[in-house]
Amino acid sequence: MSHPRSRFRRILGWCLRIILLLVLLVGTIAGVAWWYFHPAITETRGVVYTQRNGQDLTLDVYRPAHQNGATVLIMVSGSWKSNPKGFQPWMVSSLLRKGLTVVTVSHLSQPKASVMEIVADVQRATRYVRHHAAEYGIKPDRFGVVGGSSGGHLALMLATCGGPGDAAATDPVERESAAVQAAAVFFPVTDLLNLGPSTENAGDNGPPKSFRNAFGPDAMNPPSWQVIGRSISPIYHITAALPPIRIAHGDADTLVPLDQSIRFQAKAAELGHKVLLEVKPGQKHGWLTMLWDAHVFAGWFVEVLGRSE
Repeated sequence: MSHPRSRFRRILGWCLRIILLLVLLVGTIAGVAWWYFHPAITETRGVVYTQRNGQDLTLDVYRPAHQNGATVLIMVSGSWKSNPKGFQPWMVSSLLRKGLTVVTVSHLSQPKASVMEIVADVQRATRYVRHHAAEYGIKPDRFGVVGGSSGGHLALMLATCGGPGDAAATDPVERESAAVQAAAVFFPVTDLLNLGPSTENAGDNGPPKSFRNAFGPDAMNPPSWQVIGRSISPIYHITAALPPIRIAHGDADTLVPLDQSIRFQAKAAELGHKVLLEVKPGQKHGWLTMLWDAHVFAGWFVEVLGRSE
């Protein structure tokens, strides 16, 4: 019969071994996670692509160690406000690890710039990146774009209105196309004239109630708003040239209701386009597993933009 003290020592020894194994396991997982979210990249930050109201507008370029020639533009925008410092490359590690070059595009925040001006500026950024494609090691015909909420709106404006440049322009950047070849977005604003059950719907057929100053002084004039709202609503610009589009949207979103994406998908279907819409049950305006969705987006971009040069 073993002595109680020796039995205690054996139990304590096993407990210490188990704790050590758990510490090693957690350390290994943490190390792998750190490695995954810190891929080898070359960064070029603060590139000025234009000016708006006397302020420089910038973009940042993140080049993975093994580029595949495709690039993804990230619309750094929420509520049509933009903070270049609010983005960190670990957020798009899935894109970078698949060889996709990432370009983050910032803009002047509303109301210092109108939403119409912001749309024009992100088109300018797209033309700028395309003009410098060789310098950044990317192909000018393999551009994707990502954004969420107002960033999703800007991304879809590029997907629907990013047309050819002006061949007669003296500025070589303006001769470039602002088109993208794919868009993957989260809960985008697609129809500013029909806000539906959004909490931003004031019931007066006007602009979103918290963003009245974002659309210029004419936006509160009903006839003018009809023109303005239509001009910057992606749903009214769907054509036969629509590129592949993927949307993730929560069905409990009250700010930008799912209805915005459903109607965009339906309108695209009328013109023969299949928009992939993934509905997130019970999710509101953002969710904890969006990093996983970004990983799914990355694989999709590789498929639609091509795997390699």
